Amino acid sequence: MSKAIPPRTMTVIAVLLTFASGASDVTSFTRLGNVFTSVMTGNITVFGLSLARGSASLALHTAVAVAGYVTGVAAGTLIGRYRMDRVVAKSPAEPGGENWPAHMTLTLAAELTLLAGVLAGWEATGSRPAGWAQYVILAVAACAMGIQSAAVVQLGLGNVSTTYLTGTLTGLVSAVFRPEEEIGWRRPGVLAGLLAGASLAGLLVAKAAWAVPCLPLLGVAVATVLGTRSVNSR
Repeated sequence: MSKAIPPRTMTVIAVLLTFASGASDVTSFTRLGNVFTSVMTGNITVFGLSLARGSASLALHTAVAVAGYVTGVAAGTLIGRYRMDRVVAKSPAEPGGENWPAHMTLTLAAELTLLAGVLAGWEATGSRPAGWAQYVILAVAACAMGIQSAAVVQLGLGNVSTTYLTGTLTGLVSAVFRPEEEIGWRRPGVLAGLLAGASLAGLLVAKAAWAVPCLPLLGVAVATVLGTRSVNSR
């Protein structure tokens, strides 16, 4: 069963999740091996670079990130499928809003659990993970972003993603040059959220590295609470 959420609320949720992914990517790129936790096309490109340079370390980091992400997408999809299969009577979403599936809170809670693990590992390694700890934290962070990507697909936000934004940017630019198409706030909002998350994470890496993993955790937590409260209040 899905319940409707006002489009503006869903836009805020999308921006918060994108803020989290931007912060997570900066965290991984600066302290977890120069790879990304959500941009898998970037990781595949980096993997090609590692092959050209003969860098086993970079190749292994990209492989761990991709494997973690794929695992997260699979887990997020399976959570949704399992929960939906248990819903006997399915009711259509209310008109005038967008859907928050019954399993969405559980899916994002799973992501939050992984992000809390990232924070714990980060603090345990003094904000500078190395060796096997770096690979473990990277895998967990990428898995969290994979779960988020699967969750957003199930939210049905159209062509808007919260982890890979090239398509969103393309759609925004195309809309600007097609006056008949309404631009809206969602696409520019998620792009701004990505920039804000990345910028703040970059600032904290230099000034207060201990707090960097708190950003993705905070973004996802607020988005989860907002979505759940919006559904329960209707």
